[in-house]
Amino acid sequence: MSVVWCAMDRVPALDEPLKKLLGGPTAKVMAEQLDLHTVGDLLHHYPRRYEERGQLTKLAELPLDEDVTVVAQVADARVHTFNGGRGQRLEITITDGSGRLQLVFFGRGIHKPHKELLPGSRAMFAGKVSMFNRRLQLAHPTYAKLSADGDDSAEVVDSWAGALIPIYPACKGLESWKIAKAVDAVLPSAQEAVDPLPPSLREGRGFVPLPEALLKVHRPHTKDDVEQARQRLKWDEAFVLQVALARRRHADAQLPAVARRPAPDGLLDAFDAKLPFTLTDGQRTVSKEIFDDLATEHPMHRLLQGEVGSGKTMVALRAMLAVVDSGGQAAMLAPTEVLAQQHHRSITEMMGELAEGGMLGGSDLGTKVVLLTGSMGMPARRQALLDLVTGEAGIVIGTHALIEDKVQFHDLGLVVVDEQHRFGVEQRDALRGKGKQPPHLLVMTATPIPRTVAMTVFGDLETSVLDQLPAGRSPIASHVVPAQDKPHFLARAWERVREEVAKGHQAYVVCPRIGDDEDEKKAAKKKSAEDEAEKRPPLAVLDMADQLRKGPLQGLRIEVLHGRMQPDDKDDVMRRFAAGEVDALIATTVIEVGVNVPNATAMVIMDADRFGVSQLHQLRGRVGRGSAPGLCLLVTEMPEASAARARLNAVAATLDGFELSRIDLEQRREGDVLGQAQSGVRSSLRMLAVIEDEEVIAAAREEAVAVVAEDPDLERLPALRTALDALLDKDREQYLDKG
Repeated sequence: MSVVWCAMDRVPALDEPLKKLLGGPTAKVMAEQLDLHTVGDLLHHYPRRYEERGQLTKLAELPLDEDVTVVAQVADARVHTFNGGRGQRLEITITDGSGRLQLVFFGRGIHKPHKELLPGSRAMFAGKVSMFNRRLQLAHPTYAKLSADGDDSAEVVDSWAGALIPIYPACKGLESWKIAKAVDAVLPSAQEAVDPLPPSLREGRGFVPLPEALLKVHRPHTKDDVEQARQRLKWDEAFVLQVALARRRHADAQLPAVARRPAPDGLLDAFDAKLPFTLTDGQRTVSKEIFDDLATEHPMHRLLQGEVGSGKTMVALRAMLAVVDSGGQAAMLAPTEVLAQQHHRSITEMMGELAEGGMLGGSDLGTKVVLLTGSMGMPARRQALLDLVTGEAGIVIGTHALIEDKVQFHDLGLVVVDEQHRFGVEQRDALRGKGKQPPHLLVMTATPIPRTVAMTVFGDLETSVLDQLPAGRSPIASHVVPAQDKPHFLARAWERVREEVAKGHQAYVVCPRIGDDEDEKKAAKKKSAEDEAEKRPPLAVLDMADQLRKGPLQGLRIEVLHGRMQPDDKDDVMRRFAAGEVDALIATTVIEVGVNVPNATAMVIMDADRFGVSQLHQLRGRVGRGSAPGLCLLVTEMPEASAARARLNAVAATLDGFELSRIDLEQRREGDVLGQAQSGVRSSLRMLAVIEDEEVIAAAREEAVAVVAEDPDLERLPALRTALDALLDKDREQYLDKG
C-alpha cells in the first residue's frame, strides 16, 4: 500500500479527517487498526522507540506473533527449489550482532529482494514474527534499504530526517516507515496544537511548548530532543486526566448527603461486643477513615483495597451497621450469585441474633439482613422487596437484581460495591440513584492495585488500604508442578491432597473450563497449536472430577461447582463444602473471590499458566484462612524457559499481592490490567506508563488539585478546558460524572 496525500498550501486543522489528506486505503487502515481518525490523532501516535544510524536492533528479543520493525544486515541469501523445481523459495538470514533471523520469500516475490538484499547490505524490515521449524522468521516482510555505511540515500534521509529513525507502533499493511511518511504530511499542524498546561506550571517545571514537543518526538535530532519531548507529553497526559478526576472529586464534595453516625450503645457497639477476635490495627484505621467520611454531609467516595483475606468484608459490615444505627439502610452489590450467597451467609452468621430484627429470638437492637438475587422464588423475592421498601431490612445483599426498577428502599444510606471492576458505570449509578439523597459509596476490590494505578483509574475515589492479615491466618506454601517435565510431581500433588483430607481438611481443584457441550464448542473456536489437548490431562471440571473419582482421589467425597449450575444447586454444594461434608471441590474460577472455608487447606490449579497473576493470587487466597497452613500447587505443562513459567514462579515466590500486581502490570499490556475500570480514558495514555511514571502521576495530581481548587470551572484556563473536552467525549464524560 502506498501512502498518498493531497498537495496543499495550507496547514491542516487538527480535527481534519485523515481521509482528506491521505490516500483512502491508508486512512482506512489507520482508522480500523490504529484508531487514528484525525490529524491530531496521528500527531499523538508517538514512536515506540528510535533506531540510531549504525546501531542494530536486538533480534534475540523479538516477540512472537507481533508486527515488528528491525534494522539489520544481510548475512546470507539463498534460493531453494521445491516441488521438483517448479517452486522457488528465497531464504535470507539477517543479523544484528546479537542474534539471527530468517526472512523467507516465495514464488514471483523473490526476484526483487534477491537482487537488492545482497550479503552485507543493510535495511529496515517489517512484518509479523512467526515460528517455523522452531525458528523465528518473517515471511514476505516489506523492507526499505539503508546504506551499509550509514550514509543513507536522500530519499531515506528525507523520510526519517535526522540522526534518529522513529519506529512507530505499526500494523499489518502499514509499516513504520509508511506511518512516518504520513506523519510528515501532518507535522506542520503541530504548530496549531493548544497547550493545556498553565503557563506558570510549564515555565516552573521547565517544559518545552507543546508544538516543540510534538516536533521533537516525531523528528528528533538528538537523544535529548526525545527526552524533552517525552517528559513534556507524559505530563500532558497525566495532568489533563488528573484535572478531570480532581473536578469530579470537587463536584462530589458539593453534593448533599445525610450524615450517618452510629448511635451510642447501638447495633454497631452490640456487634463489636460479641466479636470473638480483636480487629487488626489496619481494620481499625480504615474503619475510622470510613466513619469520618460517613459523618459528613457530603457523599463518601472511597476505594477499599487490600490483600486476600485481610478482612475487607468485616470493615464493610461495620460501616453498614453504622449506617443502620443512624436509621438508614445499606446495600452490598456482589458480581455473582455464589458470592452474594456467601456474603449473606457469612454476615448473618457473624451477626447472629443481631441479624434477626423483628423475628422471634432476635435482638431488640437487631435488623433484618435480606438476600436478593435474580433466581429467587417469587414469594421470597416479594418478601425481600417489602422488607426493603418498609425499612424492616437494614441490610440487603444482592446481585444485579438490586438494580431493577422494582427495587425501592425506605432510606438508602450506603452502597458497598464488591469487586467493582465487574460492574459497569451505569449499573453502579442505577443503585446509587435509589437513595433520597446521594448515598455514601464504598468500593471494594480484592485485587491489590499499585498506587499509581489507583491514582489513574480510581482517581475520583479516596483510597484506603488493608495490608495486614488478621491474627490466626496461616502461611500458604506455593509450588509450581511441571506436569510435562516431571509427571511424578503431579502424582505427588494428588497424594498431598489425600494427606490433607486424612488430617480432616478439605481441598479445591480449579480448572479453566467446565467441560459440557457448550463449553467444548467455545473451546473449539479458540483452539490453538499450543493446546495439544491430547497430550494434556483433562482441563475441564466435569472431566477432571470423573478422572479423580476413578483415579488418584478415589474414595473421597468429590463435588463439582461451576457457573452454569442452577443457583440452588450451587448454594447446596457450597453449604455442604462449608459444613465439611465434601472433601474435594472441583471448580472453575467461580470460587475466586469471597469464598471463605477455613477448613480448606489445599488447592491444585490445573493449567495454571492459563490464568493471570492476579487471578492466581485470588484463587490461592481461598486456602490458609484458618489455623492450619495452606498449600497451593500450580500445575503446568509449559516448558521451563517460557514466559508462562516465569509468571508462575513469580506467583509461587511471594504472597505480596501488591508486588504481584506490579509484576502483572509490567508483564501484560496496561489496557488489559486497567480493564473496563477506566472506561474510555485509557486511550488517552499513549506516553504515560502507570508503573514507571509514578512520580509524574503523583506530582500531576498535586498540581491538578491546586488548579481545580482555585478555578473549578477552568474559566481562566480555556486551553486546559479545550484539552479536557478533547479527552472526555460523551461516553468518558458520563464515566467521570457517574464514577
